[in-house]
Order: sequence, then structure tokens, then C-alpha cells
Amino acid sequence: MSELVNQVRQRKELLKHMILQLHEGKAPEEVKPQLLRLLGRVPYSEVVEVEQELISEGLPSDEVLKLCDMHTAAMKGVIDASNQKVVPSGHPVDTFHQENKALQGELTLTEKLYDETKGLLDDADASELIGQIRTHFGMLSDVEKHYMRKENLLFPFLEKKGITGPPKVMWGKHDEVREYLKGAIEALQVGAVITVAEAKSLIELVLRLATDAIGEMIYKEEEILLPMSLDKLSESEWYSIYTQSPELGFCLFDPTTPWQPESVPVGEAVKESQARVRFPSGSMTPAELNAILNTIPFDLTFVDKDDTVRYFTQGRERIFARNRAIIGRKVQLCHPPSSVHIVQQILDNFHSGKQDRAPFWITINDRFIHIEYYALRDDNGEYLGTLEVSQDLTEKRALEGEHRLLTYAEK
Repeated sequence: MSELVNQVRQRKELLKHMILQLHEGKAPEEVKPQLLRLLGRVPYSEVVEVEQELISEGLPSDEVLKLCDMHTAAMKGVIDASNQKVVPSGHPVDTFHQENKALQGELTLTEKLYDETKGLLDDADASELIGQIRTHFGMLSDVEKHYMRKENLLFPFLEKKGITGPPKVMWGKHDEVREYLKGAIEALQVGAVITVAEAKSLIELVLRLATDAIGEMIYKEEEILLPMSLDKLSESEWYSIYTQSPELGFCLFDPTTPWQPESVPVGEAVKESQARVRFPSGSMTPAELNAILNTIPFDLTFVDKDDTVRYFTQGRERIFARNRAIIGRKVQLCHPPSSVHIVQQILDNFHSGKQDRAPFWITINDRFIHIEYYALRDDNGEYLGTLEVSQDLTEKRALEGEHRLLTYAEK
């Protein structure tokens, strides 16, 4: 046993030495062969422990942040994740995995569009290509919900276990991704025409920074963060993360499989039937309220005061497709580029108090659809958000005569 402990200690010291070599300016391609030769395959838990020790020993976390991409590049193919635990569908880690797969799919499609520019003449029109890239960046911006769940649900549990350094470093990398995405999305709002030469410059100087950073974060999560978190957190702690996750929303993936670990007694879960939602005019249980909202003959979608989608009804016959992946997403990103400016104008008018409602009606597959947006305000007139109400009025428009209560007959 002591020999094994010594081997682990020696391996960690060597790993620490390699990271410090990067700190001193050695290139990843110089360090990686040493890691392979001296360490073999490094267990992911040791990577986290070494990072934590370096911070505890005085290496500033912002320095670790600067080194993060370099030592990740050096350790690609070296980290041993062969003993990763398998989690059931619905588990928070499974959801993180599925979201990463969806994000990687968007990255792959975006990279293909980048490559298309290489075979085109520099003075050719790349406007349509940039439009496609813009659509994929709209999807990639959904990564914000993925990061929010890590920061607000996963990281606090890791910090309680004494693992404070790695979450702090990773949060810093989240902020870098956010800045890169913001810059990319702003840069993609180009004029009507952009040449291939301009598109190439845009890709290399701005867009690739964002897509590469998202890809690196996927690697860090899959190879280090999630396996380590599975080792450290109990099922009860994972269940707490699971129950709170819908409030922050999901990224490009809608988890539909319920999960409750056998080790968590049913009594520990909050029973909806025990709570009542109270209003000035009465009260009801969450189950009753949910049934009412899903039974009313129209679709409701609630967007909060920050223009973030927070809720939608799930009736039997939906007019417009919705899935839970939109929860926590900016409503502007839920509309096609051609209509975003109108949506923004409506929201601006609601925010300012200039208007309180905006009705529209359209025909879809011979069905008459009425859509109306309402500004929600509190008793003091403060803006709370927007309610979208969609109704299929086809049958109601065709009604004639009367159908009174006394004429009711079972069918």
C-alpha cells in the first residue's frame, strides 16, 4: 500500500512539475512527450488534485486560468478516464453529456462551413454562408444555460468538498467563452454583402476563438470535471442538482426521462401535493395549477423581464412546437432572423410602457391562428415580462346559432 501511495505522490509531483514548466514558458508539444514517457496515463482525479494544490501553494488562480488551455492541450490523450462511472438516463451528468454531444454537433457543422470558404474565390459573395454560420452561433449561444447549471448547481457542491480551485478556474473559462461568443455574434451582424476574403478574416480572427473555446470546454468537462464530480458527490447531492436544473433550463437538449436515485427516500423529495400556491382569490396545488394551464384551449409562453423564456404550457394539441431546451434562452434567439427585429420592437415597447399588447393572426394549413403578446405589470406598473397567447380559432369562427347549457348531451 505504501508503495502505491508513493507512486501516486511521485506521479502528482511530476505532473505538477510539468504544469510549472508550462508556466515557465515551455510549449505543450515539448511537455506532452515527457508526460507520456514519465507518467503513462494520468488518472483524472490527480489532475484536479494537482491543480488544487498549485493554487493552495500560491500559484494565482488567474495564472492557472492562463495555463488552463496549455496544460489541457499537453494532457490530451494522457488523462485516464477509463474508470468513469456509467450514469442512467435522466441523471444530471447524462444531461451534461447529451448537451455536449449537441454542442459538438453544432461545432462540427460550423467547422464544415468554415472549410467551405477555402474553396471559394476571395471576391465571391459569402453572405449566404455567413447567414448559415450565424444560425449555428445562435444555437451555440445556448451554452449559457449549460454553464449556468455548472456554476450555480454543480460548483457549490464541489466547493463544499474542498474543491475550490478548479471550479474557479473553469468559471473563468466560461467568462472567456461568453466574451468570445458576444464578439462573434456582434461581428456576424454584418451588412447585406460580405466577400469570401472578408469571411475568412472574420472566421480566423473572431469566430474560431469562440468555437475552439467551446470545444476545449467540452473536453475539460468530459475528461476531467464530470468524472471527478461523479466520484465526489453523493446521489442525494446529484438529486438536489436534478430537481433544481429545470429552473435554469437546458442546452440544445430536452431531458424527458425522470430520475430519482434509489438511495434517496421518497420523503426527501418535495411532494407537490403538500404545497399550495396562494393567490389573492384562492389557492391550489402545483399539480392542480399545472393541469389547469395545460387544459385551457390555447398555448401560453412566459418571457421574464430580462427577455428570457421561463415557462410554456404543454397542452395536448400545441400550435407551435416547444421543448424544454428553450427554458432559460433569450426569446430573440427563438425566432428566425427575418422576424427578430419585430420581436425586439415589441419587447422594447413593452419595457418602455409604450404598449401593453400586440395582436397578430395568420393562416397555417387552413387553420386560423390568433397570436397575441401581453405586457405583464405589477400593481405599481413595473414591467414583469411578456405573455404570448396562441389560439386556434378555426372552429370558433365557424360557430352559428346557440348551444345552451340545457342542450348539453353526452357524446
